[in-house]
Amino acid sequence: MSPSHDSWQIGEVTLTSRFLLGTAGYPSPMVLRDAIESSGSQVLTLGLKRTLAIAGGGDNGFVQIIRDAAKAQGAHLLPNTAGCRSAREAITLAHMARELLGTNWIKLEVVGDEQTLQPDPFELVDAARQLVNDGFVVLPYCTDDLVSAQRLVDAGCRILMPWAAPIGSGMGLLNPWALRTLRARLPDITLIVDAGLGAPSHATAAMELGMDAVLLNSAVSQAKQPAQMASAFAHAVQAGREGFLAGLMPRSDVAVATTPVGGQPFLLL
Repeated sequence: MSPSHDSWQIGEVTLTSRFLLGTAGYPSPMVLRDAIESSGSQVLTLGLKRTLAIAGGGDNGFVQIIRDAAKAQGAHLLPNTAGCRSAREAITLAHMARELLGTNWIKLEVVGDEQTLQPDPFELVDAARQLVNDGFVVLPYCTDDLVSAQRLVDAGCRILMPWAAPIGSGMGLLNPWALRTLRARLPDITLIVDAGLGAPSHATAAMELGMDAVLLNSAVSQAKQPAQMASAFAHAVQAGREGFLAGLMPRSDVAVATTPVGGQPFLLL
């Protein structure tokens, strides 16, 4: 299938790549640029709070590197509120991101637990509701809990980013049933699996469940060859999507003969 025939949207922007790439933790700007190019990604995430903390406030060289890489790729920037602990903090950072980067897209993160970095569902909904009212396209990072996801939809979110596993764990899809349930119960909501994917096969599995896209960072930035790994994930995402659209064969608990002959006429030569 040609990617142009399978487009999707964030806000009013039409995209063909279903692989979103994070930009943190690469060993050098050159490696980052090579990985971005190999990924074919049209959406690059940027952790604004950490970036500003390193810079001591204001713009810096790293932000410019990401801007230049995005421009060369024809990609869009998706700033995130990683590191925020409250709705108020996340809202403030989102407005700073819009002013600094000139985008109303925001990946909304509000940490609720320091060990698992699990999102705080209550603060997340409060922040999402306010930011939607402020004109943002809000992409909240959430768990795979259905009721929490429904509350975010009620707050005005049309895109959700449920985790596969805790951030940076690389464990893959811990609860495929929950993700499958989200897909079935929220058929009109764009679902982007975010966090916990460690291997290209994990991305394929997510896309085979009917997810609309995947976002990851560490699995590429920490690879021995980030550019090669980015390419592997890009192919894996596309393969999973095409498999889902083609229709996966149903699973069976017993063997099913590929070429059954019982009760079937056949010709003896």
